[in-house]
Amino acid sequence: MTASELGLPAVRRPISRDPARPADPRLVDTFGRVATDLRISLTDRCNLRCSYCMPAEGLDWMPREEQLTDDELLRLITIALRDLGIQELRFTGGEPLLRRGLEGLIAASAALQPRPDISLTTNGIGLARRAESLAEAGVNRLNVSMDTLQQERFATITRRDRLSDVLDGLAAARAAGLGPVKINTVLLRGVNDDEAVPLLRFAVDNGYELRFIEQMPLDAQHGWERSEMITAGEIMVRLRESFDLTPDPTERGGAPAERWLVDGGPAVVGVIASVTRPFCGACDRTRLTADGQVRSCLFARTETDLRAMLRGGSTDAEIADTWRHAMWGKLAGHGIDDPGFLQPDRPMSAIGG
Repeated sequence: MTASELGLPAVRRPISRDPARPADPRLVDTFGRVATDLRISLTDRCNLRCSYCMPAEGLDWMPREEQLTDDELLRLITIALRDLGIQELRFTGGEPLLRRGLEGLIAASAALQPRPDISLTTNGIGLARRAESLAEAGVNRLNVSMDTLQQERFATITRRDRLSDVLDGLAAARAAGLGPVKINTVLLRGVNDDEAVPLLRFAVDNGYELRFIEQMPLDAQHGWERSEMITAGEIMVRLRESFDLTPDPTERGGAPAERWLVDGGPAVVGVIASVTRPFCGACDRTRLTADGQVRSCLFARTETDLRAMLRGGSTDAEIADTWRHAMWGKLAGHGIDDPGFLQPDRPMSAIGG
C-alpha cells in the first residue's frame, strides 16, 4: 500500500513570515482573495467505499489520538470566528456522522459569537434518525451525496446496499427544515451517466437542490483519468434534452456551483465544474483536516500544523498569525491543467470536502 493510500499528510513546512503581508487580521492572500468559509474534516473514516474515492478494502484510518479533540477543535473554531473573519463552517469527513458527540460539537460552535452559518456534508447513512437533532444543534442546511436512484448501481458504486437509508435521510432532513437540502452527484462514465435527467427530475419533484460535481483527482488509488471524466458541458447537454435551463440571476460570489433555473424556476440545479471551469479566482475557503492541518486549497501539496501548536502551548494569537501566513501563500489555482500537476497525497476522505 502506498503512502497516498494510507492517507498520509502532505509536506508540512514551516511558515515563512512574508513582510509584504498587510496588517489585515483576515485570511487574505496575495491575489486579493479573503477566506471566510472554513471546511472542517471531523474524521477520515467512512462507512461507504465509493469506487472513485477509495479501494474496496478501505484505508488505514487515522489513529484516534492524532485527531483533534472537541476542545481543540472548538479552540480553533473560536480563533477562526473571533480573530480571522470566518463566517461559515462546513463540517465534513470522511463521514462526519461517525464523529462521536457531533451534535454537541455543533451546538458549541453555534453558541459562539459571531454566530456562524453551519452546514454539513454527509453520505446520509444514519441521517434519518439524526436529522432533527442536527437541526436542533444548529445545522442550518446540509448536502447529501447520492450518485444514483438505482439500488443495484448504488451497491456497485459504494460497495454497500444502503440506498434506502440515504433516501430516508433526505426526507428526514427536509422534514427537519434543513433546507435547501442539496444532493451532490458525481456522474461516472459507463456507470451512472444515463441518470442526469432522472436525478434532476427526482430532485425537482421532491424539493431538493441537485448539484452535479465533476469527478476530481482525489481518489486514494490515483486512478483518475481526465478523459474518463463526465464534464460540465456534457452534463448540460444531457439536461437540456429534457429541461429548459436559464442562468440563475442570483450573485454567485465564491460559491462553487454555477446555478441554473429549471423550467423557469423556482427549482434550480447546480454544476460544479472544478476541472473544466475552475473557480479558483473567487475561492473563499480555508480547510482544516481531522488531525489539525491547515490546507489553503483542496489540491494543496503542503500543510501547516496547528495541532502541534495547540499541544505545544502556543497562544491564540500565535496560532492565528500562523494561520494567516499559511493562507497568504495560497496559490492562484489548483493547476490540474498544468503538465506538472501532482495529485495531493491525501485522498478526499482524509482532506474533507
